[in-house]
Amino acid sequence: MSGKAWVRPPLFLRIFGVMLAALIAAQLLDFALLVSVPPPTPRIYPIAEVAQQLHGEARDMVTYRVSETSSPPGDADDQRAMHQRRELAQRLGVGQDDVRLSFDRPPLFLSPIRRPRWKEDMREPVLFGHFSAALHLPDGRWRVVRPASHGIEPWHWRMLLWLLGLLVAVAPFAWWVARRIAQPIGLFAAAAERLGRDPRAEPMPVAGPAEVATAAEAFNEMQARIRRYVDDRVTMAAAMAHDLRTPLMRLSLRVEKAGPELRGPMEADIHEMREMIGNALAFVRDIGRPPRRQKLSLRALVESVADEMADLGADVTVELGDDVVIEADVAGLKALLANLIGNAVAYAGQARIRIARPDGHALIEVADDGPGLPEDLLERVFEPFFRAEPSRNRETGGSGLGLASARAVARAHGGDVTLVNRAEGGLLARVLLPL
Repeated sequence: MSGKAWVRPPLFLRIFGVMLAALIAAQLLDFALLVSVPPPTPRIYPIAEVAQQLHGEARDMVTYRVSETSSPPGDADDQRAMHQRRELAQRLGVGQDDVRLSFDRPPLFLSPIRRPRWKEDMREPVLFGHFSAALHLPDGRWRVVRPASHGIEPWHWRMLLWLLGLLVAVAPFAWWVARRIAQPIGLFAAAAERLGRDPRAEPMPVAGPAEVATAAEAFNEMQARIRRYVDDRVTMAAAMAHDLRTPLMRLSLRVEKAGPELRGPMEADIHEMREMIGNALAFVRDIGRPPRRQKLSLRALVESVADEMADLGADVTVELGDDVVIEADVAGLKALLANLIGNAVAYAGQARIRIARPDGHALIEVADDGPGLPEDLLERVFEPFFRAEPSRNRETGGSGLGLASARAVARAHGGDVTLVNRAEGGLLARVLLPL
C-alpha cells in the first residue's frame, strides 16, 4: 500500500475536530444572540401598589397574587431589600418586624458580578423581578403578595424564534457531517454484499482515515483468504475426482475377465461411478469458473430451456406474463434452470414455470404435481451428493449434485434457491435473483 492513504488524520481526531468546531460555533451563536437580542425589560411594581394589596384596600388579580399563610415567609438581608422593606413598612404604618420582603435570585454562578447600588433618593420606590412581600396580620397569619404569572413573555418568543433559526441553519451542516462519518460504514456494507455474491469480487479501495484504511486492508485480506480457501477446496475436489479415473479404468479392464454373472452388475457400478465423477468435475468447473455477467431477457432464457425440454418430449409450460431483464451469467443461469426443470420432469412428469418481479427481485417458480418431499429433506437435498430418491422415485438416479450446483449459481448471483411443498400437492422450486 502506498503512503498516500495514511496522510489523512485519524477518524477519532476528525470527529473530535468536528465536535469542537460545532461547540465553538454554538458558543459564538449564543454570544451573537446575547449581543443582538435586547435583554428583557423587567416588570415594575410600585411599592405603593404592593402596600395596597397587603392592606387589602384593592385587589388586582391580574398583576398580583395574594395568599395567606400561618408561617412567616423568608426575608432578604441586602441593602436594597432592607431599604425597600423599611419603605414598605412606612407605607403600611407598621413596624419593620411585621413586614417581610424577599427576592427570587438565580444561583450564585448565574448572579451578576456587579450588583446595582440602591439609590436612597429615589422618589418612587419600586419592586421588580420576582419578589415576595408579606404583612403580619392581627390574627397571627401572614398575608403574602407575589407577582402574578404571565406565562410566556414576548421576549421568550423572540428567543425561541432565534433558536429555531439557528437549528435550521445548523441542520444541513449536521446532515453533511453525519453523512461523512457514516460513509465508511456504507462502503463496508457494499463490499460485504459483493463478497457474499462473489468471492472474486474487486477488493475494497484502501482510502480515507487511518482507521478506515486499516479496516479496508483487513477486509481485503479476509476476502483473499476466503478466495484461496474456496479455490483450494475446489482444486482438491477436482484432483480427487480426476485421480479416481485411473483406478476406475484399471478396474474396468479387470471386470472383462470376470464371469458373466458378475460382469453385468460390476459394469453397471463402474458406469455409475464414471457418471458421478463426471458430474463432480462439472460441478467443480461450474463453481470455479468466474461468471460473465450480461443483460438478458429472463423470459427468453426460460422459454429457450423449456423449448429444449419440450423437444425431448417433456411436458413443460411457461405461464404468460411480463418480461424481466437482469444482469446474469447466461451459462450458469441456463444450467440452473435445466436442473430445476429437469428434476420436475423426472420426478413428476411435467413442470410449470412462472416469472414474476416482487420487491425489486426476479422470481422464477418451477412447480410440479409430484409426491413432494418430507419437510426435513427440503434443505438437505441441496447438500452435495445427497440423494432423495427413497422419498420420490428411485429409478431416476442422479449424483446428488444438481440442486447443489443450482444453489451455488443462484448464490453467486446474490440470490438463492429454495424448495417448498405445495398445499395442493407437489413441489415448488423458487429462484430469487436481485435485479
